[in-house]
This record gives sequence, structure tokens and C-alpha cells, in this order.
Amino acid sequence: MSTWILLRGLTREQAHWGFFPDLLRQALPPGTLMLTPDLPGNGTLWQSRSPSTVQGMVDHSRQALRDAGHLPPYHVLAMSLGAMVTVDWATRHPEELSVAILISTSLRPFSPFWQRLRPRQYGRILHLLSSHPTDLAWEQAIMAMTTCHPANPQANVAIWVAARRSHPVSVGNAWRQLMAAARYLAPAKPPAVPMLLLNGQGDQLVHPDCSQALAQAWQLPLITHPTAGHDLPLDAGPWVVSQVQAWLAQRPQ
Repeated sequence: MSTWILLRGLTREQAHWGFFPDLLRQALPPGTLMLTPDLPGNGTLWQSRSPSTVQGMVDHSRQALRDAGHLPPYHVLAMSLGAMVTVDWATRHPEELSVAILISTSLRPFSPFWQRLRPRQYGRILHLLSSHPTDLAWEQAIMAMTTCHPANPQANVAIWVAARRSHPVSVGNAWRQLMAAARYLAPAKPPAVPMLLLNGQGDQLVHPDCSQALAQAWQLPLITHPTAGHDLPLDAGPWVVSQVQAWLAQRPQ
């Protein structure tokens, strides 16, 4: 039986996966264990202090999994900041990861800051931070920034709003997560873990070239959806599942 770990991004939590974990679980062998742990400061851990480094997030996640009785090796599928956590995990503890699927990620030193957060979003983000919008308006704005054609948008926004009200991320934790992501420096050479990159050509938050730069630097396979945005599992969940299935099928058993 394999254990899958799904990790979300900056200030996001397990609820933001929506219906994607069920889609993936149905496509994997019976008995697969799927876990969607939150990073400290988010979701069920919203009252915890977020580490100010990606390395600290890895250390917490590893210990929490072991404390819960979930031992490696793990299959990891991760987005954005979660993908950075996965890269550091694979770099320092490669024996603990069987495979890693990185979605919509960007890493120093392979991409400049204006590609890692696209300038077209600076004004929208500043407006959100300064205007104190309602929970609904906030989550609708996040969906507009991160998706192009989301599945079940009204249902997913409702889930996101409920998560925001139940597990509010503090300003301090959001800032620490942002700084951790901005400061993280990936190794020049790829970790010794098989990796697949997925992204969307329609990503309005992180330039698609960021995944391309990483693929070239580390000689990794990259598959790009022609129209999906940053939140690839929400825009194209079945497509993500099919790409993961195909990649796993061609790997030596």
C-alpha cells in the first residue's frame, strides 16, 4: 500500500483541494492511503506559528506524519509553496520520497521574482490587503487570480469561504510563509527523487516559464495544460489525474 501526501500553497489548506483528492484516489490502486496535511499556520494548524523557512515546514511535516504513525516512503503531489516544501524534502531526505509531482511551482535561482509573482497581480493583491474585503469577495478574487475555467466554481468558493472563516490565517503567519517562499534557494542539481512537473499555460499568478526553467535546469519532464491556470487541480482535475497515471505507468516497477 502506498501513502500519498498532498500539499497546498501559501496560506491555503486541505479544504482548498476541493474534490480533487477523491478524483485522484479513485484512479490509484485500491488501498492507497491519501493524506492532505496542512502546513503550520494554515487549516487545522491555523493557531500554530508558521515557520519562517521552507526547511522548517519540512521538519514539521515529517515529524507530524511520523507522530501520526504514517511512515515513509511517500508519494507527494504538491502545489506552489507546497512544491517548494517537497523540493527541500527531496533534497535533504530523498530516501523518504518515492516520487514527487510538482504543480505550478517556481524556484530561485531559476526564475526572477517578476515571473514568480506576475506584475499584473501586484495591484490586485495590494487592493485586497488594504480594502478589507468580505470573506466572499476575498475568495472570489483569489479564484479569479488562480483559475481560468474552474470546475464547480460556486461550490468551491463556498468551501473556501467556510475554510477562511473556520481557520483564519493570521497576518503574521501569511508574512512568514511569504518570506519563506521568497528566500528559499533550490539546489543547482536535482534531488535524487523521480519528479514530474505540471503547469497551466493560462497561469496568471506564476509565469508558466518558471516550470519550463526548472525543467530545463534539472532535465525533468514537464507537461503543460494549454488553457488552465495556477490552480491546475481545480481547473483541470481529471487532466492532472490522467497525467499522473500515465507517468506512473511508464515508470519501472
